[in-house]
Amino acid sequence: MKKIIAFTFCAFASASSFATLPPLTPEAQAAADLAKAKTAYGDKVGAYQLCQAQNRVADRFKVSGTAAPAACTAPPPFVPPVASAATPAAPAAPAAK
Repeated sequence: MKKIIAFTFCAFASASSFATLPPLTPEAQAAADLAKAKTAYGDKVGAYQLCQAQNRVADRFKVSGTAAPAACTAPPPFVPPVASAATPAAPAAPAAK
């Protein structure tokens, strides 16, 4: 019972600390976007390498008369995402008196 109470208390305490975090700075957001793009590219490269390995195994155990395995398509080179430049707000014109 004490473990359940302790877990519940910790869950509420951590949830309240996440609610008070400030928003990311533009630099941190750009770094996060770059990390996400690199991870997605790594997934594409991994899928390509898996396809090649599967084709090698399929070729090794292929029975004569069966179709060749599907060709693998190589992912394009990694291109980092372009940071969207936020246009600065134009200063407000002073009010005429």
